[in-house]
Amino acid sequence: MGAIIKKEFKSYFLSPIGYIYIGVFLLTCSIFFYLDVFAYLSTDFPYMFGSAATILTFIVPLITMRMFSEERKNGTEQLLLTSPRSITQIVLGKFIAAALVVLVSVLLTLIYFGILCYFGEPQLGKSLVAILGFALLAIAYVSFGMFASSLTENQVVSAVITIAVFILLWFLPSFSSAFVDFSLMEAFYESFYLGTISIKNLVLLVSFSALFVVFTIMVLQRRKSVK
Repeated sequence: MGAIIKKEFKSYFLSPIGYIYIGVFLLTCSIFFYLDVFAYLSTDFPYMFGSAATILTFIVPLITMRMFSEERKNGTEQLLLTSPRSITQIVLGKFIAAALVVLVSVLLTLIYFGILCYFGEPQLGKSLVAILGFALLAIAYVSFGMFASSLTENQVVSAVITIAVFILLWFLPSFSSAFVDFSLMEAFYESFYLGTISIKNLVLLVSFSALFVVFTIMVLQRRKSVK
């Protein structure tokens, strides 16, 4: 599986996708860092993630829309499904590679933490919890984006499905409080963003990721058995 991870991770940077994702992410983080933190002379680092979390809805599909859709469009899916590697290894390899791209971008936000350290004394523990929650939220988004990519050969359709579902999950609690416990955004905002780790919200984010990794494996297994 290590070979798959390495190949997929390199592919993000052999094409513009990885650079575009990280560039757009850091650009938006820079804007929110200035507007939400620096402009108020605050040292509360997590404030930046409050706005940046919403941007994930629109930029995560940049790295997930091609994961399996491109294979189907280029006609290489059959080679993928009949390769010596198991479907589980292939899915996990692609998922981990995309998650690593996301983690690289999240770790780069420590630059802003360093800036705050120069001007003040931000709370390290609270900041690390916010980074953890933000990373888990982004990885959860990657898992669904990958699942959406496995459903269609059109990358644009995959991206639209992903964004639409993210927006739906975002606004569901507004329609009924019954959906609060299933909202990824709420899981981030009500604990990690505030600098506290909630087991319930931690389990929600991790289980969401695991669930859609499993769903993706099931979709590909079914397609393989049909072919």
